[in-house]
Amino acid sequence: MNALECIRIKRDGGTLPSQDLRDLVLAYTRGEVPDYQISAFLMAAFLNGMADSETETLVDAMLRSGEVLDLSAIPGAKVDKHSTGGVGDKISLILAPLVACLGVNVPMISGRGLGHSGGTLDKLESIPGFRTDLTLDRMKAQLADLKVAMIGQTAEIAPADKKLYALRDVTATVEFIPFIAASIMSKKLAEGLDGLVLDVKVGAGAFMKTPETARELAEALVIVGERRGCRTVALMTAMDEPLGNAVGNWLEVAESLDVLNGEGPDDVRELSCVLAGEMLAMGGAASSPEKGAEMAAEALYDGRAMACFRRLVAAQGGDLRSLDDPWSRPGLEVRAEIAAPAAGIVQSIDGFRLGVACVQMGAGRAQKEDDVDAFAGLTLNKKVGDPVGEGETLARLHGSDPSRVAEQTREVEAAFGIGSAAPEPGTLIRGRFAEGGWTGT
Repeated sequence: MNALECIRIKRDGGTLPSQDLRDLVLAYTRGEVPDYQISAFLMAAFLNGMADSETETLVDAMLRSGEVLDLSAIPGAKVDKHSTGGVGDKISLILAPLVACLGVNVPMISGRGLGHSGGTLDKLESIPGFRTDLTLDRMKAQLADLKVAMIGQTAEIAPADKKLYALRDVTATVEFIPFIAASIMSKKLAEGLDGLVLDVKVGAGAFMKTPETARELAEALVIVGERRGCRTVALMTAMDEPLGNAVGNWLEVAESLDVLNGEGPDDVRELSCVLAGEMLAMGGAASSPEKGAEMAAEALYDGRAMACFRRLVAAQGGDLRSLDDPWSRPGLEVRAEIAAPAAGIVQSIDGFRLGVACVQMGAGRAQKEDDVDAFAGLTLNKKVGDPVGEGETLARLHGSDPSRVAEQTREVEAAFGIGSAAPEPGTLIRGRFAEGGWTGT
């Protein structure tokens, strides 16, 4: 394998031989190919596309770059969920303990922020003391004890993906279906899962902007999972405006705690229960996804999900005191308020624009070495369809660096579209894809 020749083939629109692509990925993982050459390869593939055979090879190479877990010694089904990323998407924080408290094992291996979207690990690590760097042995022990663990990729799990994930984030090569499919499925298949539920986001705040591309990604992911013996289902869900009202690491933890207490925004609760229903049915704890969603709603309201989350936080070193009054945590001061320039009805909120603004305030990374500000982000006072008076607050901005926050006030204001007519109400769940095909679209 010659890295330069691989770049040249993709630059010219060719298809790489499977062995060459596999060797390139593994050589990069071992540190034998520099970032700048892989960056060139990523961009060439992004611009010229990849054949189905290349995508299959990429998934396999990334999966086999590390260890595939054997969780067979732990009784019961092992089911996970993955979201393709959006703005304000804190569902994993709610879903993992929610499903675990109802009897299904959830070995969740998550990632950091990617592009304009936040990462589950960054959110969890905004809880003081919370450790996401558990060893695999400790993760297995915790899973056997609590039925849930939430960790980052270890050196053993798909190390190729860990390196490529960080590089894609800073080379503008995120929104590419073969890369997304390979990244997601190499991590998830390495977990030794029995089932996987995918939340494929579509809309302005998602990586997949159109229903056509979202369907294409959903189908690719389900096919990869099923071919490798992992039962896989994908839901296509709306991501035009942010999910919920909070965007940013600790802000999303605080909102998740509201939902785990049976409160919080309707859209976050609805999606949490729908996805939990799929996982519970897949894991054999519910007779159908619909029945599973009902069980999940009950567990949110009666305190079982919150109790499981607190056990999870304690087991992974987190300070339980920080969960008691999360909206009053020191450091979460309001740095700016965005006022409506005119009266009317909120017709649109550009999720992508808000996501980028939050990254610039410190909630994400412009370069892979950047630190993340746990308190940077925003809270929405108005959502699409809400009436608003002139001068009324649309959003509040937070962050440890007031100057970085101030630089984004115009961007946040520009993300709101206000008019006189009420917009058509949107649908949160846009479709479901499984082996039998699409339903609900």
